[in-house]
Amino acid sequence: MKSNNSENIDKPISRCGWCLSDDIYIKYHDEEWGRVVHDDRHLFEMLILEGAQAGLSWITVLKKREHYRLAFDNFDAHKIAQYDEIKIEELMQNKGIIRNRLKINSTIGNAKSYLKVVKEFGSFDAYIWQFVNHSPITNNHWKTYKDAPTKTPESDAMSKDLLKRGFKFVGSTICYAYMQAVGMVVDHEESCFLAK
Repeated sequence: MKSNNSENIDKPISRCGWCLSDDIYIKYHDEEWGRVVHDDRHLFEMLILEGAQAGLSWITVLKKREHYRLAFDNFDAHKIAQYDEIKIEELMQNKGIIRNRLKINSTIGNAKSYLKVVKEFGSFDAYIWQFVNHSPITNNHWKTYKDAPTKTPESDAMSKDLLKRGFKFVGSTICYAYMQAVGMVVDHEESCFLAK
């Protein structure tokens, strides 16, 4: 007699539609996207990577992520803040990263602004999570990822404050993507296996 259990064995996992085109996307979606991050170094890394994405696709940045970690001293803000013109020229020759002078310069400036924020608030975590009252906003009612907003009043407020503090490449849309990336906002589609 044949068991009906075989129907469930190979049932495909349902994921958000945006991540289905590449294994790198799937791994990022399953292991990182929307998961709460409170580690300052990781929060800084994601802010820099989201800014690097401006005008490009996220997968372009994900494919270069390990190169970024090597090129930018594993996102050590203290080291990056000390980069000089020689280092900038070296980075401009690095084919593993996005060789955009404005973005490279903004990374150095953002490291300096980040260090000021850490000094003022005790940690970047304490500063950045205030924009969602230190608790993730969980949506999980989107039929498709295309229904999710590209910016919100929270991302507007974050962008405005970051810009005021000297950060670059931190427009509201970039800030919203950042909030999704570090779990400040959880926007999995309602059918996704990670929806809560």
